[in-house]
Amino acid sequence: MNFKRFKYRFVFQLVLFFIFAITYTSLSAIQVNVKDSNGNNLDLVMVTIKAEKPQVPPRDDHGYPPEGLTFFITPEVTMFTNPNGKVDIPFPYAPQVTIRLRKIGYKDINVRPHSNVSSVSFRMEKVTDLNYLVGQYPSNSWVAALEFGEDKELRKTYLEQCGFCHQQGSFFMRRAFSEGDWEEIINRMMGYGARPHGKAKKKLPGILSNAYVDLLKHPERVKPGRTWGKELYGAVIREWPMGDSFSQMHDLLFHKKTGLVYVGDNIQDRLWEINPNTGKTVVYKVPKLPEDELGGLLPGRLRSFQKHETYVGLHSLAESPVDGNIFITPSLQRRITEFDPVSKKFKNHLFKDGLYPHTIRIDGEDRVWFTLALSNQVGMFNRKDQSFHTYDLPARTKKESFSLWISGFIIKLMNWGFPMHLLPVDERVSGMPLPYGIDVAPNGTVWFTRLHADTIGKIDPKNDSFQLIPTPFQGPRRLRVDRDNNVWISVFPEGSIAKYTPEDGKFKLYPLPTAVDGVETPYSLNVDRKSNLVWVTGTSSDNLMAMDIKTETWKVYPMSRKVTFTRDIEFSPDGKVYSSNGAFPSWHIEDGQPTLMEVTQAK
Repeated sequence: MNFKRFKYRFVFQLVLFFIFAITYTSLSAIQVNVKDSNGNNLDLVMVTIKAEKPQVPPRDDHGYPPEGLTFFITPEVTMFTNPNGKVDIPFPYAPQVTIRLRKIGYKDINVRPHSNVSSVSFRMEKVTDLNYLVGQYPSNSWVAALEFGEDKELRKTYLEQCGFCHQQGSFFMRRAFSEGDWEEIINRMMGYGARPHGKAKKKLPGILSNAYVDLLKHPERVKPGRTWGKELYGAVIREWPMGDSFSQMHDLLFHKKTGLVYVGDNIQDRLWEINPNTGKTVVYKVPKLPEDELGGLLPGRLRSFQKHETYVGLHSLAESPVDGNIFITPSLQRRITEFDPVSKKFKNHLFKDGLYPHTIRIDGEDRVWFTLALSNQVGMFNRKDQSFHTYDLPARTKKESFSLWISGFIIKLMNWGFPMHLLPVDERVSGMPLPYGIDVAPNGTVWFTRLHADTIGKIDPKNDSFQLIPTPFQGPRRLRVDRDNNVWISVFPEGSIAKYTPEDGKFKLYPLPTAVDGVETPYSLNVDRKSNLVWVTGTSSDNLMAMDIKTETWKVYPMSRKVTFTRDIEFSPDGKVYSSNGAFPSWHIEDGQPTLMEVTQAK
């Protein structure tokens, strides 16, 4: 970018910000009053306020903000009415706003533009059309109503293998697709990485075609999700739009030293840096090396995707407890990338052994731990001597050992354009145990999951020993460890989370409050050790939810957009909760707009 042009743009943006701050911070909150058509106060109405003309950055870099340019994102604010049908929403961001009211069972109200005035009243009309009503229900309500016959395991396979990029049962799925349509969809998704076993691949097209056609004829079988609860009184949800419908906002990090939030766009190789206090934002492109191909080491995987700039595949982030540097897994390369949040410089650490660095965490000794999903390994980067160490995990069978041995050749076939759906896949995806989530306990033990192998494992860094532990459930995805060294695991296809207690070696399952007939897909979870809460992503129900570990009671926070697919959770020191909408593709989201989300609980 031309430096002079960049400088003038920066000054212009800065002047706009100060004018914006001086003009609008004195505005009082908007009081919204809501009644039903009979004049009765209506509580727990979701009220979302946006700026009518939000600040929009230039999009000179292939439709995205230029790298290094400072700009400001206008947040959106969502709150819920109290028992008196009222809510005061602070919105000091713009003189003209749009207001949307939403409550299951009532027709949405959308008003634009509207003056940012002190009080406004609405009346909401009840829904009488059944098709309209069930269209308001979350995606998992629809999947729960699909008829899979007696094969409950097939439904779990469907959720595990078809629900990790985007929701099933969303309005994009609710179509009268033919069996041939579904076969084509499944084959295409296998090219992106889905691995339904042979029997499922054969049966699912017919089952899904018949089930959706039948459900569209009988919408009364679709049951509502969880009713919104009193925990929403006083809660505040803020969102900052990022990227576009071709982005995939994957993992994020609340940086403890600076208070900035970093979000990784996996499909566009961009790192977003957002100040949640001011909306000040800068985008950095994760640098590629001269030899890097478009699509990285798996160039065939995204060949059919309409728009992407994926050379490294920015995936997971972790902050060093020593100097605050951020370490990133570029999933499509053999390296770990380091980002200095002060100098804004990137540095690559290359390794030779392993494939698909996935989730990353850093221990108290400043050692960087990460899973290697496609090579059945766990890696460790020692910052003190700049060395890598790899832990080779055992294969489940001789067949799997052979499959892992030839995996490099299989990847070459995929990159050459070989139709991946022609390769055989057995019921537990032998050849792909898929080491996935990883975390470091307060006592220094490193814990990890193997998604397809139905195991968790632990590594003792003191002697490099490791142990694998079978899980009594399918599909452990990501895990975190609480302040008492207990391990919490997201049970992806079973609508639950699990607690593993190392002292007695026992698992305890906790069904999620948002599950409908057991259908929910918790992609990840995180433990706020300070407040002793475990937060879970409800990727099928558009929710974030929290369980008090001591009382085992739940609170659920609905997000403002349908098809909200959250992939990770972070916390600020004062207890605010952050996540991002990482649906892939992002045009599945209700308005095609990914966001950074912040939840502030009521006091």
